[in-house]
Amino acid sequence: MEVQNPIYEKADKEEFKNTKKIVPVYPATANLTQNIIRTVMENALEIVVGNLEDVLPLWVRKKYCLSDINYALSNIHFPQNDGDINNARYRLVFEELLLLQLGLLSIKTVLSDGKEGIAFEPNRKEMESFINSIGFTLTNAQKRVWEEIEKDMESGRVMNRLVQGDVGSGKTIVAAMALIKAVKSGYQGAMMVPTEILAKQHYESLRNIMDKHGVSTALLVGSQTKKQKSEILSKIESGEVNIVIGTHALIEEKVRFSKLGLVITDEQHRFGVRQRAMLSNKGINPDILVMTATPIPRTLALILYGDLDISIIDELPPGRKAVKTYAVDNSMRERINSFIKKEVLEGRQAYIVCPLVDESDEIEAKSALKTAEKIAKEDFKDFRVGLLHGKMPAGEKEEVMQSFLKGEIDILVSTTVIEVGVNVPNATLMVVENAERFGLAQLHQLRGRVGRGSHQSYCILYNESKSKIARERMKVMQETTDGFVISEKDLLLRGPGEFFGTRQHGLPDLKIANLYRDMEILKKAQEAAQEILKRDRNLCLEENLKLKEKIDEKFKGKLNYVSLN
Repeated sequence: MEVQNPIYEKADKEEFKNTKKIVPVYPATANLTQNIIRTVMENALEIVVGNLEDVLPLWVRKKYCLSDINYALSNIHFPQNDGDINNARYRLVFEELLLLQLGLLSIKTVLSDGKEGIAFEPNRKEMESFINSIGFTLTNAQKRVWEEIEKDMESGRVMNRLVQGDVGSGKTIVAAMALIKAVKSGYQGAMMVPTEILAKQHYESLRNIMDKHGVSTALLVGSQTKKQKSEILSKIESGEVNIVIGTHALIEEKVRFSKLGLVITDEQHRFGVRQRAMLSNKGINPDILVMTATPIPRTLALILYGDLDISIIDELPPGRKAVKTYAVDNSMRERINSFIKKEVLEGRQAYIVCPLVDESDEIEAKSALKTAEKIAKEDFKDFRVGLLHGKMPAGEKEEVMQSFLKGEIDILVSTTVIEVGVNVPNATLMVVENAERFGLAQLHQLRGRVGRGSHQSYCILYNESKSKIARERMKVMQETTDGFVISEKDLLLRGPGEFFGTRQHGLPDLKIANLYRDMEILKKAQEAAQEILKRDRNLCLEENLKLKEKIDEKFKGKLNYVSLN
C-alpha cells in the first residue's frame, strides 16, 4: 500500500493524538489547489472577523437563537467541531432567507390591503349557460378553482388570486369564465400576455366563445397600425369593447378603460409586480387573476407569491394522451432522425431545441446557432426547416412561429426556449439537444409544447452527461408527467440557489441556503420578516438600516425592485 503526495500537518505526538481537524473543501479550478484557497481564506478571515457589524437586529438573533456574524463566518470555514458547523450554517442560512423574504415582501403589492373591491353579481344562470356552451365538461379541479374565483369575485374585497396549473390543465377556460362574469356584471376585463403570437391565439379562441354570448372582444398589440390602435383605444374608453387581450401595449398611458373590473396576467413570463399594478391602476380596485403554468411546490408558492391566494388545477382533461418520453445518447442519433422524418412524412411537425446557456454569452450563442444550422442544412435538408434564435428581431421571431403554426414549416429548430403557451396541435415531437443543460421544470415546459392534439406525441431528450444527477433527472422525466412531482424533484436535485435563482425567477441567487432542505428555517425567516415589517414597514429604525442596505444590494435590478423608502 502506498500514499501519493500526502498532505500532513506538523504536530508533536501527544497533540496529534487529540487533533481531529475539520478542513473545508472549496470548489476549485485548474492550477488552484485546496491548500492555496485555504491559506487565502485564513488570511481573509484574520482581517475581517471581529470587525464585522451584524445586520440582524439583536432581538431577532435572540428570538431565533442565531450566532453572531463573526462567529458564523469563522466557523463556516474553519470549525472546531460539528456543533460549530451547524450553528454557523443555521445563522447564515437564516440571514440569507430572511433577506430574500424581506426583499420579496417589499416588492409585492398587497392589493387587497384595506381596499374595497367590486362585489360582482351572483348571475348563476348566465354562468351555467356559458359553461354549458363551451362544448366539454369541466374537470373537478377546474370546478373547484372556479368556485374559489367566483366566491372572491362576489365577496366585495379585491380578488388577488394565482391560478397554478400544469401545461394543458385548462387555465384559459377558467379565465374566460371570470371574464364573462365581469362583463355580465357591467364591467370590462383585460388579459395581458407576454407575446403577440400568444395574444392573437388567446384572442381567436376567446372571441369564438364570447361572440355567442354577445360579448365584444378586441386585440391590442404593438404591431398594429396607428389607425387600428386609435380605433380600438376609443372603443375601450367608450366601453364598446368588453374584453381586451393584449401584450405590454395594455399598460401604455393612452389606454383608458370605461369601467375595468377584472385584470388577468400570465405570470409565467414574469410580468413584474409593477406592471401588474400598472394595469390594475387603470380601474378602481379591479379584481386580479394571475396565471402560471410553472408548477411550484405549494409551500414555496406561498412564499414566492406571498400576496396572492393560491388555486391549483391539478388534473388534466380526460382523453389527453401522455407524451412518451425517452432519454437517449448520441448513439441513437440516426434512429431518432429516421423517426423524425417518419413523423413529418405522416403530416406531423417537430421541434428541435438547442440550449442557449446565457443570452449574453457570445461563444455559447454561436455554438448553439451552428448546431441548429447543421441540423437544418444536413440532417433534414429535404424538409421545410425553420430557424429561431435569440439574435432575431421580435417581428421575425413572430413570423417564424406564425409559419410553424400554419403548418408551413415541418421542423422548427430553435436556439431559445420555444414560446411557452403557443398551441400547435399538429406538433407531436419535441427533441431537446443537451437536455442535461436544462432544468427539470424547463424540460417539462418544453415537453408541454407537444401532446396538444389527438395524435400520440413524443419527447426525446439527448443527454450527453455521465453525471449521476443528470441521469437521475432524465429518469424523473421518463417516469412522470406530473408537473408538481417534477418541481419537487427539481428542487431536490438542483441544490442551493438554482431553482429560484436569477435564471428562473429573477430572484437573487442563494449562496448557502437550500430551499428543499431548509424549509423549516425558511418558515422561521418568513415569520421574522413579517414581524420586522410590522414593526418598521420601511426599515427606517436604526436597528434595521444595515438590513435595508443589504436588501437593496441583493435585489438591485431584479424583479422591478424599488428600494424601501
